[in-house]
This record gives sequence, structure tokens and C-alpha cells, in this order.
Amino acid sequence: MPIKIPDTLPARQTLEREGVIVMRETDAVRQDIRPLRIGLLNLMPNKIDTETQLARLFGATPLQIELTLLRISNHVSRNTPADHMASFYRPWDDVRTERFDGFVITGAPVERLPFEHVTYWDELRRVFDWTQTHVHRCFNICWAAQASLHHFYGVPKHELPHKASGVFQHRCLAPASPYMRGFSDLFTVPVSRWTELRRADVERHAGLEILAESNETGLCLIDDARHRSLQMFNHLEYDTTTLSDEYHRDSAKDPATPLPQYYFPNDNANQPPPNRWRGNAHLLFGNWINEIYQTAPFELAEIAAA
Repeated sequence: MPIKIPDTLPARQTLEREGVIVMRETDAVRQDIRPLRIGLLNLMPNKIDTETQLARLFGATPLQIELTLLRISNHVSRNTPADHMASFYRPWDDVRTERFDGFVITGAPVERLPFEHVTYWDELRRVFDWTQTHVHRCFNICWAAQASLHHFYGVPKHELPHKASGVFQHRCLAPASPYMRGFSDLFTVPVSRWTELRRADVERHAGLEILAESNETGLCLIDDARHRSLQMFNHLEYDTTTLSDEYHRDSAKDPATPLPQYYFPNDNANQPPPNRWRGNAHLLFGNWINEIYQTAPFELAEIAAA
């Protein structure tokens, strides 16, 4: 089944060129099924890139997905055109009475700030609490995953001595988890962050299951079953060139910026990097969507009680 997004969303043309089936509103209403309703609270600066990356993964699943793009209500994006935000994004305040089968919150370039110093921290905390009564399952990425575990459990984040950047090998620790179905024992994941959560802090809280981690960059994926949330600290959704774009952006400001590890061929930033994680991204997001489909009530109004 395809993904249903606005006809004029820039992601549509990109996805159609890649062979992802994108559905028009008029075609969707003719199908006698209920699509899975997925909300995307996009906190990334370049919202167009991020919405395209995630829509690509949702559109590859065998179910019809209705994607709703959301933003923090009182925060003005400085890196995405205002007309794009006005045309395609709804403030979270506008959907507070609505329900979603799935809800994704992205990372944000604020991870080196204390949580309480982030200008929209109070609203994000309200969003986390709202998901417990209006969302069936959540998927939090990078800083949002750290923020969720801090909000619900008080788990602290720790600043790294240098940025963790590259494509690192990870171990599957819970092959029986529905989210890890089909994963190899070892698999690669892009990493791009200045902070981390530590295993010892997480293990103090019963019910948090560590699904994957790396010997070099630590925790990667946690299942918070109590809050029906999947916490991903890294970036399987990244495009092939995202780490390259980040490196060239940062090295233009600081020529001493280290290369992303295990990424550029022969550590040559002028050579195009291979994508070694695309299959893992589709597998994880497909498993998450399938778990929603298997467990969500048919009537959206029943989600609060599910």
C-alpha cells in the first residue's frame, strides 16, 4: 500500500522518482480500509529533508499510511521556508484532541543544552504526556529519545568528549523482540550526536529493554514498553549523503573537524560514501509499523484505552 501525503509536498516528487507509491487523496478515500494514522513532530532544522527521509520509510510498508506533519506550537523554524511550514505543518496544539496510531518525534540540534534550557521543553513534556492517552505507539529519534527517557524516568544524558559521527557496527541484543525481527546479529547504523545515555543509568529502571548497542558508541535502541515507545538514539533514517553534508558544513567552520568514522571510502571526503544501512532502516520501521497494525484498535477513539 502507498503513503498518503499532500500532492504539493516536495517529498512527493522525490519519492515518486524512487519508485515509492504515493497516493492521492481522491484515490485514498475510495479504498474501503482505515489507513494507519502517523503523526510526525519534526524538530530538525531542515524539515524538508527529514520529512522526506521518514516518508520514504513509511511508504515502503505494505499498509496505507496517512502522514500528518506537526511542529511545536510556539516555535518558529528559521531553516525551513515559512510558506512550507504554513502549507504542510500543523501546530501540535491543533491536534491535541485527535488520536494517532503512531507518533514519531525527531531529534533536534539542542542536545548539548540542559533539557530545561530548551525553549520548547515545557511543550514537549506536554506532548510526551499526551502520547500516553492519544497515541498507540511512539518512535522517538536521537535527542527526542533522550528527552523521553529523561521526562519519564529522569535518565540523565552525558556529553561526549567529541562528537560521535560515522557508521558503526551494532549488536542485536534481543532477537525475539518484534522490533528486531529479521535483524542480523551485527548490523550498521549511522551515528551523529554529542551526547549519550549510559547503560548503568538505564538498567536502574525495570521495564526498559536494551535492544541494540555498539561497543564504540554505546546504546542505540531501547524498548520502553510501559510507555509504548521505541527509543532510537541514532539515525537509520539518514540519506546516503547526510553525514557527508554534516561534515562539510562543520569543516567549513572548523577545518579540524574529524571525518565521520567508517563512512567515506579510504577516509577520503571527496569520494561518495556507500549506503550500508538502508536495509536496516526499512526493516526497523517496517517492524514498528507492523507492530502498530497488529495491536492498534480499529476505532481511533479506542486508542486511549488500548
